[in-house]
Amino acid sequence: MLTGLSRFIPQAAFSFLPIVLLLLAMPHSAFAEGWHMQLTDQEAIPQSFLVIDKNEQQVHVLNKHSPLAVAATYPCTTGQVPGDKQMQDDLKTPEGVYFVGRKLTQLDFDEYGGVAYTLNYPNPVDRLRQKTGYGIWVHSKGHDILPLETKGCIALNLSDLETLGSKLIFNYPVTIADSVDKKIGKNENLTAIAETLTKRVDAWAKLWSGRSAKLFDLYHGQSYSLAQPDETFEHFKTNKKSLFQRLPWIHTIITDVHMLPGPGYWVTWFNQFYRAPNMTTEGVRRLYWQEKDGQWLIVGMEWEPRDMGLSAYYLEYIEPDLTRFIENWRTAWEKGNIEEYAQYYSANATQGKLHSQSAIREHKQNIWNSKKPAKVELNGIRLATSSGGIQADMEQVYKDSSGYQDKGIKTLTLQPSGDGWVITQEEWQAADKQ
Repeated sequence: MLTGLSRFIPQAAFSFLPIVLLLLAMPHSAFAEGWHMQLTDQEAIPQSFLVIDKNEQQVHVLNKHSPLAVAATYPCTTGQVPGDKQMQDDLKTPEGVYFVGRKLTQLDFDEYGGVAYTLNYPNPVDRLRQKTGYGIWVHSKGHDILPLETKGCIALNLSDLETLGSKLIFNYPVTIADSVDKKIGKNENLTAIAETLTKRVDAWAKLWSGRSAKLFDLYHGQSYSLAQPDETFEHFKTNKKSLFQRLPWIHTIITDVHMLPGPGYWVTWFNQFYRAPNMTTEGVRRLYWQEKDGQWLIVGMEWEPRDMGLSAYYLEYIEPDLTRFIENWRTAWEKGNIEEYAQYYSANATQGKLHSQSAIREHKQNIWNSKKPAKVELNGIRLATSSGGIQADMEQVYKDSSGYQDKGIKTLTLQPSGDGWVITQEEWQAADKQ
């Protein structure tokens, strides 16, 4: 262990192994002496993040370049009192996984070096553990830093923070531990946890889009109520159930899923695009997970509304799914398979003057009993958002077994349904007939 000013010897003086994703190896109760990070590798790690070792008074920048490795190491100083922060004014630096919020400028130069980057302490798990305090920043000093001199923040030398500052953008992960084990290890149990959480995040998004009450089974209600300052779990559940009943559809898309473990919890985060008839919004969603009775459940959430560029990307993102859906619908129609064809329509779908799936099914079956479809050709599919979901226009050529043929423009209104789509409205405008 390095002590005193020897903690501030430059990185080159040490033989430092490449570091990969930090994974916790024991429950939170085992961290009474402080959180000790174990190192191993996983797929869902962010491209870059900070690792702060309070014991060594060092900041490590980890970049993922197959494999993840230390890109730089800087001396730092943390709280005047050792240990994990528990309450306001205890002069301790918190331990866990945090995220950069915003950059503050024009601060006192001697105390903060003029610039600081905010962290989201207390996070939901901190609140669950009844920790208090606020204003944990990454900043500098107007002088060369000394060990253990802050009131709980993380401070670097001015030149080092200027170098590091370009990385400290919104949502950049910052992990803080009492100590870090620099040995690279493998742990099948931790790998299994990461895989489980990947599946549960995917299920969370699908259940949200599906307006399913099973969404609430992914939460630990009692913990959630303690972790969320402005909303009990019952209030959350009541509001969402009302929303699910009121809205005919919800579409939730998540991208760039990442995860890191903290002391006794994991946090997953991703870009989220939410679309419903009444609103469209996007931002960063964070889900905090703990193992409860053998299941990994959500104990807290954070939502940061922000323009992530997903609105412009939305149609491009869903185009492959919609193209595949339309092609499968076309194939079922061309085959004259009434069972398969009907399943592409919602129960209350309209098709011209027909006003239900059953009416559409009966009408098509009557036609196909005497004149089977022979050819259904669709070209030039164009997608656009609409209040009903997605509008798809296309050129259509139709021919049946009697020799009848027509062509024109087919317009479908497609609505999200679970993790798929359904047709809610179908219109036809003939170009000419033969």
